[in-house]
Amino acid sequence: MIRRPDLSMLDRYDALLFDLDGTLMHGSVPIPGAAQGVDTARGAGRSLVFATNNASRTPAQVVAHLATVGVTAQEDEVVTSPQIAASLLAKDLPAGAHVLVVGGPSLAEEIRGVGLTPVDADSEDVLAVVQGWDRSVGWEKLAEGAYALAHGARWMATNTDATLPTERGMAPGNGSLVAALRHASRREPDVAGKPEPGMFTLAAERIGSRAPLIVGDRLDTDIEGANRAEMDSLLVLTGVDHAIDALRAEPARRPTWILPDLTTLDRPTPGAVVGCERARCGAVSAAWADGDITLTGDAADPRSAQAALALVAALSPDAAWTGRLLDAHGEDASAALA
Repeated sequence: MIRRPDLSMLDRYDALLFDLDGTLMHGSVPIPGAAQGVDTARGAGRSLVFATNNASRTPAQVVAHLATVGVTAQEDEVVTSPQIAASLLAKDLPAGAHVLVVGGPSLAEEIRGVGLTPVDADSEDVLAVVQGWDRSVGWEKLAEGAYALAHGARWMATNTDATLPTERGMAPGNGSLVAALRHASRREPDVAGKPEPGMFTLAAERIGSRAPLIVGDRLDTDIEGANRAEMDSLLVLTGVDHAIDALRAEPARRPTWILPDLTTLDRPTPGAVVGCERARCGAVSAAWADGDITLTGDAADPRSAQAALALVAALSPDAAWTGRLLDAHGEDASAALA
């Protein structure tokens, strides 16, 4: 029997929806191979979307920033959490309503663009607070937000990412600033960006994709958002989370695929085949015994993580996996996937 060649990521999907921070760059530092992967997908005729929770840039600024790390993009390929937040507020508020912006100029621009009035101080006219990450957010802006929330203004956060990847490491993200207002107001915000599914469903509808792939580095935003949107996902190991994190994740945060980076999007990528408490992925395999997983191939081979992930999904579908990960010699293999 002739074995069919393995499909690549680009063979399987008609569109790729890329996260930015941690997937394509770290702040102003490009991630090796990321621009190459984007160019390869574009050259193969796949539709591209650049979806970001970062509220500090307009789509034009996102395009300009991507160019500095070698990634070519168009404004109409960019979807941001401020766009989603502004659209949601515009549906519920009267035209011209005052919205207090706990964020930067780009977030205010999105609010203005949907016919609402952005303001930077609380008053009786403020009907909503919109909060997004920006370097300018300090005590004064947070205090104005607290005053507005105290008199019943609606609260919309662009996202609740606890951290933001930068060229120097992990910095506090919008979620950390949201936590300050949550603690002060004892209220919970509505959330526009990932992991809410709206960003992905809107983007897929915009480009007419029937088989999109969500590509990101975070389980709690990119991957959970993909699962909530009922879309396949690819975790790249260039940012926040590692392969072992994916194996230990709650079911809602399990990716479909794991790859080290974006350099192999056009190369054959075998899917794992599961049967009789064993999963095979290409030349490597993983076996399940009493809740533990033993890798029979090189633990550092990306296909080992894919095989283990398939076992976890098949045999622990409703709960996080808590067993041991072992190599062929019975030794702890977790470090190889961390």
